[in-house]
Amino acid sequence: MKITFVGPTANLSGGNRVVAIYAQRLSQRGHDVTIVTQGRESPSLRTRVRHLLRGDVAQAWPGLMPNPTHFDDIDCDYRVLDEYRPMREDDVPDADVVIATWWETAEWVERFSARKGAKAYFVQHHEVFDYVPTERAAATYRMPLHKIVVAQWLKDVMRDTYGDDTSTLVPNGVDLSQFWAPPRGRSEQPTVGVMYAAPPWKGTDLSLRAFSMAATRVPGLRLVAFGAETNIPSLPLPPGCDFTLRPAQSSIRDIYARCDAWLFGSRSEGFGLPLLESMACRTPVIGTPAGAAPELIAQGGGVLVPQDDAEAMASAIERICTLPDTEWRALSAAAFGTAQHHDWDHSTTLFEQALKVAIERSERGELRRG
Repeated sequence: MKITFVGPTANLSGGNRVVAIYAQRLSQRGHDVTIVTQGRESPSLRTRVRHLLRGDVAQAWPGLMPNPTHFDDIDCDYRVLDEYRPMREDDVPDADVVIATWWETAEWVERFSARKGAKAYFVQHHEVFDYVPTERAAATYRMPLHKIVVAQWLKDVMRDTYGDDTSTLVPNGVDLSQFWAPPRGRSEQPTVGVMYAAPPWKGTDLSLRAFSMAATRVPGLRLVAFGAETNIPSLPLPPGCDFTLRPAQSSIRDIYARCDAWLFGSRSEGFGLPLLESMACRTPVIGTPAGAAPELIAQGGGVLVPQDDAEAMASAIERICTLPDTEWRALSAAAFGTAQHHDWDHSTTLFEQALKVAIERSERGELRRG
């Protein structure tokens, strides 16, 4: 198949990483894959100042420093528009299928002619956020594009909220050659980890509150964290936190593997890649019922806590970090066992099949405006 992914400005987000993984793996299977993304937006003075206060010069002055993305080293045709603007039909090649990857890109793809391919919509979150035009974003889920969703809750939303019961569920996988760790016992110094991110729906504030509460009960409790931003004013890291800014992909597994538990405090999440990544590194998860956490934790290797309940998360931290070593090892092995059942090869096969469904539906005239 000739396949085109259409994306907004590229960055180091988890959603972009999933697109890059599929593009690479589909290319390796012999498909002709192209990725086209927007150029970078020039930030306002206020935005520049905010990034500079965080010490993030690359975001404050785009173009002054390299802008790393997950698409930089993949083996397929990657194109970036020379400016920040909506994508036009002549920006993308003719193909068998063209895939929107964000609500704005769905608006662009929906206007493309049939020459650009059957229209699919890779839905990695319900993107009706308070910082986007919510009515426009919601309207994209009613467009005649074949939807590929990453978690059961998104499939339910497409059916129950937008009346679309044709979406294809393709859960994310994990690369066990990238994320792994040998069997180990509980750390001598109890340690938990967290993804450090500014969006409120990521729940970093919940995880930090829970850590602070648990630290009063677990002597010597340590926090490790990593993220794409640093010094977020609304999310001060506790003293002694071991923070890594934009770690190399090859070193993230070492961060996971240092932990006795990984904190997943999201209020809203499409899937939640750290769930499987930490489990693959034999680290149990303490997670809220967001994204794929309910399904994955139910398979073993973690504790599900109520949404926005810092006390419950703190209690789970205390419980896991004080388990007898044999019991912690059993929980760690269960986490690894869950990760082993979710590999990218299987997910790529499902994604490939979903694209064929999009093409078949397009040929039957099901992906046209009524």
